[in-house]
Amino acid sequence: MSGWYRRIRDGIVAGGDTRDAAPPPAGSPGDARPDRGSARIGAAVVLAFVVWLGISNPWTLVFVVGLVASVFLHEVGHFVTARWAGMKVTQFYMGFGPRIWWRRRGEVEFGVRVLPVGAFVRIVGMNNLDECDPADEPRAYRAQSYPKRMLVITAGSLMHLLIALVLFAGVYATAGRLEDTGRVRLVAPPVADSPAEAIGLREGDVILAVGDTAVASQRELVEAITAFAPGDRVVVSVLRDSQRLTVPATLGASPVDASVAFLGVGTDSWDVRRLHPLGAVAAGAADAGRTAVQSVGGVLTVLNPLNIVRSVTNDDADPATRPTTVVGASRLGGELGRAIGLEGPLVLLAAVNVFVGVFNMLPLLPFDGGHAAIATYERLRTRRGRIYRADVGKMVPVATAVVALLVTLLMVGLYLDVARPIG
Repeated sequence: MSGWYRRIRDGIVAGGDTRDAAPPPAGSPGDARPDRGSARIGAAVVLAFVVWLGISNPWTLVFVVGLVASVFLHEVGHFVTARWAGMKVTQFYMGFGPRIWWRRRGEVEFGVRVLPVGAFVRIVGMNNLDECDPADEPRAYRAQSYPKRMLVITAGSLMHLLIALVLFAGVYATAGRLEDTGRVRLVAPPVADSPAEAIGLREGDVILAVGDTAVASQRELVEAITAFAPGDRVVVSVLRDSQRLTVPATLGASPVDASVAFLGVGTDSWDVRRLHPLGAVAAGAADAGRTAVQSVGGVLTVLNPLNIVRSVTNDDADPATRPTTVVGASRLGGELGRAIGLEGPLVLLAAVNVFVGVFNMLPLLPFDGGHAAIATYERLRTRRGRIYRADVGKMVPVATAVVALLVTLLMVGLYLDVARPIG
């Protein structure tokens, strides 16, 4: 087995680099920079990128900083729970690939690597292929109880859900939440020469009923109007400045279909409403749960090879089925910030955290869900007095295929985000 393949395989099944850095020189404070030139170049590139983002669109920078913080907190979840469970943690890195800076604290290396595409915490002895010093075996991941292993391996995704809840609740309690008010309000002046203009409706009026039909949503208003025919006379009930008005109107014909009745108003029943902190938490939890359910379907859509091919070959492909990357998400976050302010990128960041948390629990290596599936399988096969260990080597081909698919998604997503950005 070639050295490079073995290293990639070990990284896939262990969830990170299995080789610790060389010990620091005697008498050093634990600080090491294996390549000062690379460190300076990497720092310069990151600084230039941050400055460019801040100048081009500060809201995009806010979103990117939020993503980096989310990735960091994901690994904090693994790190804290692993240390609490008595497991040996040897590395905590932001990024993958060669080290550009690291510092040792006790038995743990904290540092930065050259490829900013994620982060990892290295826990020794993840499975039967992950070799570790026999002296460390009692502290290996595989040696711990099933509840401890499940807590540690799901801690990252649980952290994403917690981040989403905090973001949702924070925005709803301060800026407000978009909700259906049950009041159909005119959001623009009536259409020129329309029945609504003829009877004097104004922007800001609330339509309560059309004829004998009460309306509480835009859909109900359309249904109430189209139940009549062009030329019919109806009474429109309106709330204006806390005063209820009833005005007769002769319905016109729709410019699109002359057989359909037409009033000539632009309405909306949705508005932003600030919530009580407890209500904000409840609404945030509900939205996080709803987003998680939607994310399951989203994961299956993104991983569908037909959608990947269609997104590249068809300019008219549905944007909802195409893969995207941090580039596309950051651009969208920046546009939302420009349109509605800080709450825009924060709510998008919350939704992204939910999606990442769900995606990360796919029951396949190298995802955390793959390690959770292995732990569950071993627990089901374990009998009293006989601990079962799964042969992870049998899963390596599938795990390698998953990594290849992820790389493909990354390349396709980058191409689409740059060449054919949404919006």
